[in-house]
Amino acid sequence: MASTFEHIPVLLQPTVDALLHHPDGVYLDCTFGRGGHSRALLAKLSTAGRLIALDRDPQAVQAMGQIEDARFQGVRCAFADLESALDSLGLDQVDGILMDIGVSSPQIDQADRGFSFRRDGPLDMRMDPQTGESAADFLARAEAREIKEVIKNYGEERFAVQIAAAIVARREERAIATTLDLAQIVAGAVRTREPGQDPATRTFQALRIHVNQELAQLEQGLTAAFKRLKVGGRLAVISFHSLEDRITKQFIEKLANPKSQQDARLRKLPLPEPMPLMKKLERIKPTREESELNPRSRSSVLRVAEKLAELPAASSGKRAVWAD
Repeated sequence: MASTFEHIPVLLQPTVDALLHHPDGVYLDCTFGRGGHSRALLAKLSTAGRLIALDRDPQAVQAMGQIEDARFQGVRCAFADLESALDSLGLDQVDGILMDIGVSSPQIDQADRGFSFRRDGPLDMRMDPQTGESAADFLARAEAREIKEVIKNYGEERFAVQIAAAIVARREERAIATTLDLAQIVAGAVRTREPGQDPATRTFQALRIHVNQELAQLEQGLTAAFKRLKVGGRLAVISFHSLEDRITKQFIEKLANPKSQQDARLRKLPLPEPMPLMKKLERIKPTREESELNPRSRSSVLRVAEKLAELPAASSGKRAVWAD
């Protein structure tokens, strides 16, 4: 099992094998973390290849400096802003894009980051501690209804009403400032839980997603990734829970099977068949061996797709023609 602060990249070899189809190409690792996937990609790139890495976490950006390779360049930014990052480097399109969604092991294991309900620390949860509202600040000012919606929608928590009420009641007595403060409040409000799952798991997940706007980041990042992939380029997305995977799956499906998204009335007209813009390649889960070595990989899923064509010119000005 991984020791504290050790980061084991999830689905490492399947990801590299599926993504890197052109060793002389330019690739983008949108979620550098501690660089596990980036190092594996560099090991397979030719001397002519190039790898760009992004991350908004300042500790991850610091770790980028440990890679001394002329083919590598790191940029501090959220992956939703990948277009700006590529523009700043004078790059138009790339051969492959990787997104490893969610929180990394070092972020969970460091108590002062506030991600873990098992380690007492400030209730922060921001991937970039210099940007946005912390979890503690959100819980201090939000109404019970808003707290409930966040916990229900992003944590899929059936006790969201009770947890929100308990949070509001406690903050009237004193501020909820630490991770263990919140974990204890949630434990008192959750009546039952699946075997082996801490009562606070879903609430902490929900607050982390909300504080970092992770689902909106993913939607924006996927749209930008499609635009900046070359035709024939590949997109690889690793997700860890159903909300992330659902967004990724639906995004790929809408581009791979545009006819299914067409208005039923249009399907009856003698119009040309809508052209697929992506091709679904693989859906991979970790092996039993990987799950045993790294329990945090158990819920992960890798989806890989290939870009077949550019968005039609008539639609290129629209915000997202495949959006619901």
